[in-house]
Amino acid sequence: MKLGYTFRDYDLALRSSWKFLREATAEQVQAGVTRILESDNKLTTGTIMQRLFDPTQKSNSWGTPCYGLWNADGMIPPPYLGKTFDGTHTHYLVTGATVLDSGDVEGMIAHVQEHGYGLNSATTMIVLVNPTDFDTSAISSWRAGVEINSVTPKWDFIPSALMPAWISQETIHGNVPKADYNGLDVWGSYGGALVIKSYYIPVGYAAVIATDGPNGSANPVGFREHVNPSYQGLRHIPGTGPYPIVESFFARGFGVGVRHRSAAVVCQIKASGSYAAPTTIPT
Repeated sequence: MKLGYTFRDYDLALRSSWKFLREATAEQVQAGVTRILESDNKLTTGTIMQRLFDPTQKSNSWGTPCYGLWNADGMIPPPYLGKTFDGTHTHYLVTGATVLDSGDVEGMIAHVQEHGYGLNSATTMIVLVNPTDFDTSAISSWRAGVEINSVTPKWDFIPSALMPAWISQETIHGNVPKADYNGLDVWGSYGGALVIKSYYIPVGYAAVIATDGPNGSANPVGFREHVNPSYQGLRHIPGTGPYPIVESFFARGFGVGVRHRSAAVVCQIKASGSYAAPTTIPT
């Protein structure tokens, strides 16, 4: 099955008058560049998240389908160790309640692992959640065998060093999660999956993914750049000038596509109804 990647060119101009530059400090000039770098990070990360949370099938300039995760469209996921699936199988779920609970996360982890992802020691399971839903669901309070939100967790939430200091007589058996995973803050772990809070995750949604790190071939979403190395990454292109306007352009061409439709699962936190893609992911 061909799994396509989209591709699009983006650019953003940076312009200043010669009179401004004559008086400006280095910090003032650098501030404009910093805003562009922040915008580029927001664009690339937000586009990846949109592809992850949106099941809508697209196509690229070659006409190749660009799929989301499995979405009950009649296509049948491949079997894994005797476990078979059908055309109604979906990785876009609904919690059935207004609060994310431990049963939802446990089900999402199992939903990925039943396809064979996240079982290899080279891959890491990650729970992505908005900080608001992290607090509302009281994830940091989940304890094995202790009912919370009418659900009894199977495992304990194990805090990392990022969590505020606390006093406890409990003993942690096993490894304590590190506070960082490839530059992302880790607040703890649940069921072996690292819990990461991010405002790139819209309120009312959560995701569980299996990853093998930056640029890993087993990641659910792939990032496409131009085949010519000169057109890869964020490029700085000089413009006209120096009088009366000094300008330059920042350009990036990229696209995204799901390449492992079973390696992630997302859910919408709502009481009833079918899954609806978010419209508030920043890009």
